[in-house]
Parts: sequence; structure tokens; C-alpha cells
Amino acid sequence: MNLIYGIKDKPGKTKIFAFAFQQLLAIMAATIAVPSIVGHNLSASAALFGAGVGTIIYLLFTKSASPVFLGSSFAFIGSMFSAFQGAAVMDLAETVGYWGLIIGAVMAGLVYVIIAIIVKIFGVKWIDKLMPPVIIGPTVAIIGLSLSGNAVGDLMRSNVLGGSHYIALICGLFTLAVTMLCSTYGKKIGKLFPFIIGIFSGYLLASVFALIGYAVDDPVLAETLTVIDYSALKNLDFKSISGYISIPKFTFLLGGKEGLEGITAKYLITIFTGYVPVAFVVFAEHLADHKNLSAIVGQNLLEEPGLTRTLLGDGIGTMVSTLFGGCPNTTYGESIGCVAITRNASTVSIWGCAILCIVFSFLSPLVALLETIPHCVMGGVCIALYGFIAVSGFKMFQKVDLNKNRNLFVASVIFITGVGGMVVSFGAVEIRTVACALILGILTNAMLSKEPEEEESEEKTKKSTKK
Repeated sequence: MNLIYGIKDKPGKTKIFAFAFQQLLAIMAATIAVPSIVGHNLSASAALFGAGVGTIIYLLFTKSASPVFLGSSFAFIGSMFSAFQGAAVMDLAETVGYWGLIIGAVMAGLVYVIIAIIVKIFGVKWIDKLMPPVIIGPTVAIIGLSLSGNAVGDLMRSNVLGGSHYIALICGLFTLAVTMLCSTYGKKIGKLFPFIIGIFSGYLLASVFALIGYAVDDPVLAETLTVIDYSALKNLDFKSISGYISIPKFTFLLGGKEGLEGITAKYLITIFTGYVPVAFVVFAEHLADHKNLSAIVGQNLLEEPGLTRTLLGDGIGTMVSTLFGGCPNTTYGESIGCVAITRNASTVSIWGCAILCIVFSFLSPLVALLETIPHCVMGGVCIALYGFIAVSGFKMFQKVDLNKNRNLFVASVIFITGVGGMVVSFGAVEIRTVACALILGILTNAMLSKEPEEEESEEKTKKSTKK
């Protein structure tokens, strides 16, 4: 890909802020969605803070050579539920559950550290043999395709109960259209910041519909036209300091000393079974994401800065981020998609996004404003983001010979199990779609490692060598 800004390039100060804010908009919805899904008083602002800190740690370990943001991981949602459910089953206080989140993230992070040490000793060539382009390409494509349902669901989703999904669809498609037009036909500003312009345009259109609904003297019509919810801004108390600045509900503060003292050996086993198996699964996604990002930036990130550094950054970043935000981190496809579409791979932008996350987490009005962005607007943007991830995966295996049965079967297994949404659960452990597809792809490739014609050619080679 012909990048406008390379990994080490430094755009001007104004552009850096805009690029950082654009990354923030791309990753924000998913990052704050995880604590919302899990509940138990986990906060969006703490998740933003944790993601920002985790990303900074990742950038430090990778020597600012890998342009991707680390946000809340959906793969660990089942693990997070198990932390609280395990505490409840054992009649432990809920505060124990918060420490369960932290301890679980440490266990998962240690899996990354151990794998990083193995990679340091034995190198990465075994990974290339284990996961050639015929496996990695379809898997990367599945990362985008498996998220398509979320994008389409959000596209027709209103933030207000009773809001018309047709109005939501109009706002979402309008956002997508503006984003595409800016990226394709825009001049300098349009090409560099299509997401900011697209999201702003969609937000503005949703606000116009809400204003029309407010102006008409018909409660039913007003409710139908309104797909944007301003309650987060309305609920701010600007007469007190908390209306402007508030300290996020950090996980270790929610757990407190009482929660830490209530942990038992049996509970630790529950946490181990909930987090460690998932960590191996997320490792596979880590590989696929970095392979994808390598193709986009035109540099093998598994060699420089190296898989050891990316794993350490991801693992230790997860440990620290969970201490504050409760959510383990992972490299974000939304962030990679943003790099691909804007052709800006400058890690300075990722640094800026991480810092903005930390700053915004303390500023109540800004967090509230971000929360008011309609789902349909983000859905419109995500169609482009997830689509680019899928297409980049197709590009990665376009030179693979699909006339060979082995390659054809490997790709088929990955695509069908991935698009079909295969998920396997073992108690509290859930192996999600991408991981299932990748694991089955690896097993299929190993099972069909030698086709008959390959074996015949090897025999011919041996005979000619003997002669």
C-alpha cells in the first residue's frame, strides 16, 4: 500500500491531533462496549484510561514501530463473567470479582510472556510453517467478515427506544457515503480524515432529525424521528466539579483491600480455567492482526520490531490496563482498518490516541459527548473499517494456488466455519469464531500436508539425487 505517512513519519501538530482523534472515534465504541456488556459497575471512562495506558506500554515495548491501538477485548467477556460468577457461587463478596479480573489478566498476560520467550529462543520461522498465507489470509478475512453482523446491526439501530430503524439506516448510510466520498474524491483534508468528517456528518444529520421531531407537535412522530440520545450530556451536573472532571472507577479501587483478602485457592483455579485457555486463542488473533498490519504497512512486523516485542507489549499492556479498566486488551481491527483507509501508519498518531483516551477519561463532558454518538453512525463507519480488514485478508492469499486440494480445503474450512459463526464453549471458556476457524485451518493443513502429487515429486527428486 502506498502510505501517505510511514511508521516513523511525524505529521504536523494539527494533523497529529486530528489523526489521534480519528483513531479514538474508530476504537471508542468497542472499547467502552465491553464494560457495558459485563456490567458490575465497570465504567466506560476507566476502560478508556486502561486502553490508553495499555497502548502506551505496547508502543514502548515495540519501540514505536507497530501502528495499532489496543482496546478492550471481546474474547475475554466470558472470562470476565466467570470472575464474578465464580465469586457468587463460592459466596465471596463482589469485590473479590474485581480482583479476579485483575488476576485473570495477569495470568493471560503471562501466557503471552512465555510464548514471547519461546519465540525469542526459536525464532518465528516455525510460525510461518504452522500458518502459511493459505491460513493467515482467510483468517484475516474472517476477522472482518465475523464483525460484519455487528456493523449491519448497528447500522439499523437507534439509541432511543421507539426510534425508527429506517431513520437510523438513513443516518448510517449517509455516514458511510460521506466517508467513502471523502476518502476517494476528497482533497488533502478529506483523504486524511474521512472518519472524522463522516461521523460528524452522520451525527449532524441525526441531530437534524431529532430537532425536527422536537419541533413537530406529535409525540409519536417525534419519538420515531429521534435516533440520538443526549441523556449522557443532560445528566451532567455542571454546578459541581464532577460535571467537568471526575476520577474513573478504577478496578483496583472497586476491589479494595477487602476483595483482595477474600480470594481463595479454589477461586484462583476458576480464574485460571476462565482466562488462560482464552489467552492462547487470542494469541492466534494477535498473529493474524500483525500479519494483516504487516501487509498494509509493507513491513514484516513479526521480524521488526519482532513478535517477541509485540507479544510482550500486548501481554504486559493487558496486565496494567486491567488494573485500571478491568478489561484485557487486544490489538484492534478498527485501528488497523483506520490505518489502511487513511494510509497513515505513523505511530505518533497512536501515541496521540492513547494520550487522548487517558485525558478524556477524566473529562466528564467529553466522555458523555462520545457516548451520544448514535450506533447507526458508528455502524456506517464500521462497514468500511471491517470491509477493509476482510479485503486485506483476501489480498494476502491471492497468490496461493487454489488448484491444489490441500489449499482449497484449508481455505474452505476457514471460510465456512468463520462465516458460519462457529463458537465452542467448555464451561466458562469460550473459543470464539476467529480462533475456531484458525485452529481448524491449522489442523486441516497439517492433515493434508502432503498431497499425492507432492509425494510423487519428492520421490522423483530422491531418485534423481541417487543417480
